[in-house]
Amino acid sequence: MRFATDGVRRRAPSHGLRRLRAASLCLLLATAAPLALTSWSEDARAKSAYDSAYGFERTWNAGMRLVRVDLGLKISEKDEGAGYLLFDYVSPESGKKPVPGSMEFIRSRETGAVRVVVQIPQMPGYHEQVLVDSLARKLRNEYGDPPRKPPVAPSPKDAGPDGESSF
Repeated sequence: MRFATDGVRRRAPSHGLRRLRAASLCLLLATAAPLALTSWSEDARAKSAYDSAYGFERTWNAGMRLVRVDLGLKISEKDEGAGYLLFDYVSPESGKKPVPGSMEFIRSRETGAVRVVVQIPQMPGYHEQVLVDSLARKLRNEYGDPPRKPPVAPSPKDAGPDGESSF
């Protein structure tokens, strides 16, 4: 027996109750661990993106040359019309084993900019970011500063609620 803080004598938990608590803890850990691993593995599916102001043609060509020529990677599939490029990524961390990677070129109809999304799901996210940074550097080195956006014309002033000018 032991004393509680209120001075009342209580029995110590039985051996069966201890086993039940231990089993409950194991069950909790068994259900929580896969959830923790699932949320952790979400990072492995991360992707890196870059918004290019160089237009689709220049960005597509620079991305192709970066993957095939500069990095020497094998392109397994490409479709310029759909704007994607699939390649076999090899890094010192993966040994000689290639892992699948992709580069997607998404056109903006309003601005003419191109969003480039790089994914290498089996590698840490910094590999994707290195490719994105390399593409941005390649575009700047080969084409100079990105083209400036034309200035937006100021909109006419509102005439006010009654349609009268407030001069």
